[in-house]
Amino acid sequence: MVTKTKITFTLDEQTIARLNDSAQRLGIPKSAVVREAIGDYHARIGKMSEVERRRMLADFDRLVPKIPLRPLEQVKRELAGITKARRCGGRKCTERHPL
Repeated sequence: MVTKTKITFTLDEQTIARLNDSAQRLGIPKSAVVREAIGDYHARIGKMSEVERRRMLADFDRLVPKIPLRPLEQVKRELAGITKARRCGGRKCTERHPL
């Protein structure tokens, strides 16, 4: 059996009107509307909104064409040089310094 707890909330007039309208249109109690709304809201936590998703896709579409096309070997050599410089302490370093 599901235990239910009575809770009091303070809501603005617009929210109350939406709650009343939703309950009437769906033919369910206001508490059921609130339970379902909270369930939907909880399920979306941590997910991108449609606005965020569209913005990120637009950024992706704008940035991907700017990625230079280079041979894989050239990229590997560049990454190896960066890794060596970071481990060594800088770009001018030719040998690894002892830690």
